[in-house]
Amino acid sequence: MVEPQPGSAAEPIRDWLHPEWFNLRIVLEGELSASIGPGAPVNVPRLVMTGPTSHAAEFVAPPCHTWGVGILPAGWARLSGKSAADYADRMCDVEADPDLRHLTPLIEISRGNSTVAQRDAIFTLFAKLLAKPSKREAEIVEAQRALLDPSCATVAHLAEKLAMTTRTLERFALDVFGFPPQLLIRRQRFLRSLAQFMLDPSMHWIETLDRQYYDQAQFTRDFKRFMGMGPREYARLPHPVLGAAAKARQAVAGEAVQVLHRPARPAS
Repeated sequence: MVEPQPGSAAEPIRDWLHPEWFNLRIVLEGELSASIGPGAPVNVPRLVMTGPTSHAAEFVAPPCHTWGVGILPAGWARLSGKSAADYADRMCDVEADPDLRHLTPLIEISRGNSTVAQRDAIFTLFAKLLAKPSKREAEIVEAQRALLDPSCATVAHLAEKLAMTTRTLERFALDVFGFPPQLLIRRQRFLRSLAQFMLDPSMHWIETLDRQYYDQAQFTRDFKRFMGMGPREYARLPHPVLGAAAKARQAVAGEAVQVLHRPARPAS
């Protein structure tokens, strides 16, 4: 929720969301503008699904009331039969997508209800929609857990850990994660580094580097690839939403960013 301080002007907040997995946003009041990658932010629908991203999402939020639901790859497989690649690096109007129509009851959530009632309505619907595991859930979870391993630095190593050929891994990664395995590995190492800075902006970038990086120049190339700006420019910008969110997520979930969350293995 973005609300102006009493007596202050209703200035919009601007921030840059790092690459993530899937996210559903419910705009109950006000307007939210966003863009993925290059381009000016545009108004988003009242119920918008953002697929997995490999570029920063710039967003502008005037006073508004929204809910966000982060969805990991195994959750997407339970929620939809569509390939993750179909939604990669784009935002989708849920009301206009026949494959997501089962989410449209969320539109009925009322701003007039209490925050707890709104939360409970979201939880109730998702508990129903996510009740049944997908056929490939065990494979998806193991692949995501392998990506989280800092020692897994190459496609060949990832394929070996998952007992797949590199060609099979390529198809699998696109289908369940939205991107080729090499890009996923780069994204993981970058976000491990960025997470350190988000938790402690006083750190020098060289202190945050993941062990997969050879040098700071390689990290800078990744930073520009994923965030659309260099690390110095990013550090100079205010991060009123993501800075607070990283600390809250770390306290509640143990990781500062969604992509670093470790999925639980399915019950045997």
